[in-house]
Amino acid sequence: MSDQHTYLIQLHGSVDVNELNARTPLQIAEVRAEATKTRVMVSTDQAGLIGLLRHLHGLGFQFLSIACESPHQEKECVEIKTDAAG
Repeated sequence: MSDQHTYLIQLHGSVDVNELNARTPLQIAEVRAEATKTRVMVSTDQAGLIGLLRHLHGLGFQFLSIACESPHQEKECVEIKTDAAG
């Protein structure tokens, strides 16, 4: 299964995407950065997403949300939100 999708990942805090790309197996693009959260985008298959999430978690990043943006399979994409304060 090698279906490529675009995923939006929102991380807690300010993230230096250039530094992150130097240490991350997939190239990540910054979508929006704020003082309290950073939204990044990556295009990969599902296995790549799981690997990236595990890698980011191992680096200590806290996820605020993860969303799939795939225009041809919208119904199969799910957004996951977490409570960063809890």
